[in-house]
Amino acid sequence: MANTYTQFNIHAVFAVKGRENILSKGIRPRIFEYIHGILKSIGQYPLAVNGYFDHVHVFFELNPSISVSSIMQKVKANSAKWINENRFLPGCFSWQEGYGGFSHSRDQRNRIIQYIMNQELHHRKKTFREEYIALLKEFDILFNHKYLFDFIVDNNS
Repeated sequence: MANTYTQFNIHAVFAVKGRENILSKGIRPRIFEYIHGILKSIGQYPLAVNGYFDHVHVFFELNPSISVSSIMQKVKANSAKWINENRFLPGCFSWQEGYGGFSHSRDQRNRIIQYIMNQELHHRKKTFREEYIALLKEFDILFNHKYLFDFIVDNNS
């Protein structure tokens, strides 16, 4: 659309169904690279894709021709299909329903990229549950614990 200028930076977080710790260090880079490709293929500008055993962070510059919810649906559906077709994991893989979505200003981009790219180091100190709830609180997002991701107790998180 002519004369439309935007600059939206979106940080989204989503989890493995059941919050299982199944995204091993060996397969994560391939999954993250594939998700990066999905974002590009649907006209988004990926800034960072990374995660840990049980969740993924994506940070991208939003092309407003498509909604964030549509982007997340495409990312999750296409990546789960690809993971299953390539048999990276035993059984049928899927992502949990929903995601957390947060917007950032341009001057926060480098900080958010570093935060996402340092997930392994970050999770030596904080669980995904702690991280996710802290993000919701930081952005003053009202939430009901009943509707958060299915968090499981695990020593690796």
